[in-house]
Amino acid sequence: MKKEYKMSAARQQELQDELTYLKTVREKEVAELIKEARGFGDLSENSEYDEAKNEQGKLYSRIAELEDILLHVVIIDESEGASNAVSIGCTVTVVDLKTGREMPPYKVVGSQEADPMHRAISEESPFGKALMGAKEGDEISVEAPVGIIHYRVEKIER
Repeated sequence: MKKEYKMSAARQQELQDELTYLKTVREKEVAELIKEARGFGDLSENSEYDEAKNEQGKLYSRIAELEDILLHVVIIDESEGASNAVSIGCTVTVVDLKTGREMPPYKVVGSQEADPMHRAISEESPFGKALMGAKEGDEISVEAPVGIIHYRVEKIER
């Protein structure tokens, strides 16, 4: 089975825009760098040329990655799904059962949109998997490096 990349339509558009930029503007810039570096003489000792070729390799790698993602994208309609259960697009508030502390809200997103520093967690992460399908009042367990942490789902918002 081929990997599916779940994301919002907005995220798909961001990736499409990045791909367009890389294939048009950035590819020309890198080609120009290579052309310029060739003019510096002997390619065997030309660090500018090596750097430009390395940059080209990274560019082509990212283009291939974006094309693969966009080919296998599954758009998540955030308004769908059971209104009382956690699904992609929900914002969830949980309480740590050990400390009784309410955690700041998390948004459950597709793997391509995950940004833990901004409290956007992937449905494929251990925490995201534990949350998926849970309802308000449900207790979930998450395996973490410090051991198993138990939470209660306090609030689900769409």
